[in-house]
Amino acid sequence: MNEIILCKLGEVVLKGLNRRSFEMKLMSNIRRRTARFGKFRIYSKQSTIYVEPAEETCDLSGAYAACKQVFGIIAIARAVPCPKEKEAILATAKTYLGEALTAARSFKVESKRADKSFPMSSIQLSQWVGGELHEAYPHLKVDVHHPELTVYVEVREDAAYVHAPAEPAAGGLPIGMGGRAVSLLSGGIDSPVASYMMAKRGVQLEMIHFASPPYTSEQAREKVLQLARELVPWCGRLTVHVVPFAEIQEEIRRSCPEDHFTLIMRRFMMRLADALAHELGCGALVTGECLGQVASQTMAALAVSEDAATLPVLRPLIGMDKEEIVRIARHIGTFDTSILPYEDCCTVFTPRHPKTKPHVEEVREMEQALDVAGLVRRAMENRDIVKIK
Repeated sequence: MNEIILCKLGEVVLKGLNRRSFEMKLMSNIRRRTARFGKFRIYSKQSTIYVEPAEETCDLSGAYAACKQVFGIIAIARAVPCPKEKEAILATAKTYLGEALTAARSFKVESKRADKSFPMSSIQLSQWVGGELHEAYPHLKVDVHHPELTVYVEVREDAAYVHAPAEPAAGGLPIGMGGRAVSLLSGGIDSPVASYMMAKRGVQLEMIHFASPPYTSEQAREKVLQLARELVPWCGRLTVHVVPFAEIQEEIRRSCPEDHFTLIMRRFMMRLADALAHELGCGALVTGECLGQVASQTMAALAVSEDAATLPVLRPLIGMDKEEIVRIARHIGTFDTSILPYEDCCTVFTPRHPKTKPHVEEVREMEQALDVAGLVRRAMENRDIVKIK
């Protein structure tokens, strides 16, 4: 049968006069994500985006899995179109969902009549199709409250569509509609989740990672690049800017009080990410910081680190607990990579007793012992750029 994919829009439908631009961006994103599975005709009508194979060789299962991870789609279903006639709808339900109807013990039919010229109301259509299916599959019990299988019928402008229950999709807004930002990507659990959450709000991301060879290994670098690969199905194509950080850390250790090591290091990370954002025309920074999780994430410490940036710092995890963050990491597929035992630069030169209530003026004074501009310039000049597709 000629299956197609129905992508249901969520928040996009609330965009008023700007809605069409959101739909166009979403269709562009779907087109790019499904291209490797064949040629598809992608179009939008009545709060639904249709993904229709244009060739017999199309991999519909691969395209379906890819569409489930496209932000802007709230639910997704595989469906079969048929003529807008009750007999054709019934025949399609029997053919397309026959195995599921045979296996189920209870069912109901739920109809939606978007085409008001169709001669039956939604309730009448559901009752008629349901009655005919009950005769064809007499073992089935009708259960309108908790059915084992729901047969969905949608009568739309071009055709009627029959499908089983839709599955939840990624939700959020189409990537590219929320601006661009630089996300600080470490090898931990939090930063990939923060990146995912900002991408879900339509933000296109550039990634920056701080590496400290010889204190950090090649495995640690590869771990971060693997995290970026695992984010690509959600975030789209990514570029990771790997910035050398060892010289900066050595200078901090040589010239600054030990209890301020982490704070001053975080300020340099903000400066470097800020410089990259300005270079690339991005409007914000993204971090995986969570209030109170570690010493450098107290309210006072966050204020000190943010003081080094000129752009807004977005912290989508700020009010979450670790269990919530871990649950999302498992859902997006980054958790197992994040817990691999390779140290990143954040664990190098960790102070024994970090300062939890720092003052901005005091930290600025400490940094006068450092060639801040020179350290930032050399780090940016020596960065590696890795494109992840």
